[in-house]
Amino acid sequence: MRFHPLWQPPAHDTPDRHPRHPLPARVARAALFAALLVVCAAAAAPPSAPAASAQPPVVVIPVNGAIGPASADFIVRSLGRAARERAPLAILQLDTPGGLDTSMRQIIKAILASPVPVAAFVAPSGARAASAGTYIVYASHIAAMAPGTNLGAASPVQFGIGGGAPGSNPAQPSGAKPASSALPTDTASTEIRKAMQDASAYIRGLAQLRGRNAAWAERAVREAVSLSADEARAQHVVDLIAQDPADLARQLDGRTVTTTAGAQRIATAHASLDVVEPDWRNRFLGIIADPNVALILLTIGIYGLFFEFANPGFVLPGVVGTICLLVGLFAMQLLPVNYAGLALVLIGLACLIAEAFLPTFGVLGFGGIASFAIGALMLIDTDVPGYGIPWPLIAGLAGGGALFVTAVSSVALRARHRPIVSGAEALVGSIGEVLDDGLKPDQPPTAAGHPPSAAGWALIHGERWRVACHAPLAPGCRVRVTGRSGLLLTVAPLHETPSSQGEKS
Repeated sequence: MRFHPLWQPPAHDTPDRHPRHPLPARVARAALFAALLVVCAAAAAPPSAPAASAQPPVVVIPVNGAIGPASADFIVRSLGRAARERAPLAILQLDTPGGLDTSMRQIIKAILASPVPVAAFVAPSGARAASAGTYIVYASHIAAMAPGTNLGAASPVQFGIGGGAPGSNPAQPSGAKPASSALPTDTASTEIRKAMQDASAYIRGLAQLRGRNAAWAERAVREAVSLSADEARAQHVVDLIAQDPADLARQLDGRTVTTTAGAQRIATAHASLDVVEPDWRNRFLGIIADPNVALILLTIGIYGLFFEFANPGFVLPGVVGTICLLVGLFAMQLLPVNYAGLALVLIGLACLIAEAFLPTFGVLGFGGIASFAIGALMLIDTDVPGYGIPWPLIAGLAGGGALFVTAVSSVALRARHRPIVSGAEALVGSIGEVLDDGLKPDQPPTAAGHPPSAAGWALIHGERWRVACHAPLAPGCRVRVTGRSGLLLTVAPLHETPSSQGEKS
């Protein structure tokens, strides 16, 4: 029997061997297959023109304030990031009065070893690159300044800013090369001469490496001279003048510089700027590397450990003191510390602590304050701006120590006049109650005619004690302790005074 093609058997008569709507299912499968083909084609296609032309941004590293361990770590890490990202240029935007020699040399080593071209840019207007900043400008592949800025005054700090070395010849022509004989030749000035010669040779070598004005660089060290932006450009100390980092990047486009990776052509015409901000590590180093903060941390650490040792189990002073002491010592190893000053500071704090344990009534304490103040003045072995410990901080910490000594001494004096409240001595004079039926004589009269003593038990300070008395006492009678021999207490009736008891005995 044959059926019409459009006829379908009832659902309850025959099983559903085929889908009821085959057309939508086929369309869905076809669409899925087409989508897979599109994805595979997109993966196999070469990158588009805009993606191929994208380039890493120019890295801008702002450096403000004195050059120290924190800023050196920030610059070194930022230059490493620029190298990893294959940046076309790294711009050091400088505004610094100078800094520590060790940190400056660490930065210069990173610049000289950088495969990325480094441009030192003294900006914004009104900024300066003095002392250590001048060395960094000379070490960079490209040197630039914003209008209204200046650089120079690169003399070692022992000679001061704005003047020559002690004993230098002021009548020497400004264009002449200073002779070493212009410096003092006595034995006391040997360290000064060494520092000056080393600084001069260092900046002269950087100037020769970058092809800049070496004569003026040596004058900046020996005579502490400075230049404005236009003068520096005219004397070939810097390469160009720019308004901002974006203007500097546009002017440098197409230039070729030589780095450790070889000759590189700078392509920054369409590059964006990526300003690097200090992270938590750099901010933390910047805080603790401050000499004022380091001294406060040392003081808090010593006092915290003292309170923990004086009150074992309190925990909090010990934890805080240990952390502050370790962080303070870490900061000290980052700074140019005079170890004699550090020793005086620690001795002063030790004397302040010893005052709490020894009955010197302020002698150790005030000696410790003097030692602490002298050591704090000698602590930082440099005159670089921003690295001195001011008088107000020293006076405040010393004043806090004086208050501590005064408080401890007054407490000690008051404690000497307090009655004894514990121990064996506290039993003498205490009042108790007889517990026995009566204190019975326990020995015969002596040959001298003294009456026999009676022994029994009494309740004193809530404890049962073996007691002895010169006369029998009734139970419940109140007695006073007059002496102690081991675990045996000598008592007397409460109505008898100690003087009458002594006369009877």
